[in-house]
Amino acid sequence: MTTGEILRALRGECPIPPRLPPPHADRVQDWLLGLLPELGLPLDAAALHRLSRGAFARYAARLYPAATEADLRALAALFTWFFLVDDACDGPSRLTPEQIRALRNGTVALLHEGTRLRQTGLTGPLRRLLVLAWREPRRRMPARWRHRFADAVARHLDGTWQEAVNKEAGRRPGVDEYVELRRSTSAAEVSYPLVEFVSGRPLPDPVYHHPLLRQIARTGNDLLSWYNDLASLERDRVTAGGHNLVLAIEAELGVPEAEAVERAAEHWREAMRRFVALRAAVPSFGPALDEAVADHLDGIANAVRGTIDWTFESARYPVSTTPPASGP
Repeated sequence: MTTGEILRALRGECPIPPRLPPPHADRVQDWLLGLLPELGLPLDAAALHRLSRGAFARYAARLYPAATEADLRALAALFTWFFLVDDACDGPSRLTPEQIRALRNGTVALLHEGTRLRQTGLTGPLRRLLVLAWREPRRRMPARWRHRFADAVARHLDGTWQEAVNKEAGRRPGVDEYVELRRSTSAAEVSYPLVEFVSGRPLPDPVYHHPLLRQIARTGNDLLSWYNDLASLERDRVTAGGHNLVLAIEAELGVPEAEAVERAAEHWREAMRRFVALRAAVPSFGPALDEAVADHLDGIANAVRGTIDWTFESARYPVSTTPPASGP
């Protein structure tokens, strides 16, 4: 089977139901495309077209289908910020590890301290976009939630920095090392607290960090990350310096690409079976918390399924150019 055929097969096997974006997702996408040039991003017509076809607002809407149009604007702006940072760190003129460290420090300082703080590591259009996206979550959410979100962003950018260090040194990670690093670079852990922003029901820290819920979150992270690795394999072979599950398997086991792809797909299937079993084992946390816990678990599941479905509608991945004949 080709990689595209495996991606479609895994999509068909996914037991998580799809969540269609609400009608206002396309309006938010149009708003976003009008906003970015106003913030000073150097976008010509071709760059705007690529961002449009990236469908970041629709991606956010698949993960947070209950978001109001106003909240989806904040979410879509946050998603776009992370994708722009990812492109800056992984493109042909990518940032150096030192620049990524400065960006990380400036970003975390802004999230912790507020918009009054100006750091040299986060300036210009990227800073303005993050300030705009962060305004409503910062206003509405309690301090413990804001710290939890900022800590998740810090871990993500730390992982991005470590990947850049590896690339600069020509160091290709083994499978186990890569899997652990990928849990940071995927930004899935950043997306999970945003479920509470949409629902307005932030979980207490002891519940959010409950060992079983953390295990479910890690497994969901692996599922969306490994699916993305399969979808981006063609690009990653050129730019990722071995930071892709398929490439790590290929190098560590000395197997051809086709076998490494099949092995990566089987890793994904095993993780999905584990995800379903873990989710079924979640106990009651009491009537005051069970609804918020259910929202959290649905959010993790939506991140997995939303990533799968968005892969087929976003121009970031070759598979989207030949979509299946049917499906959401």
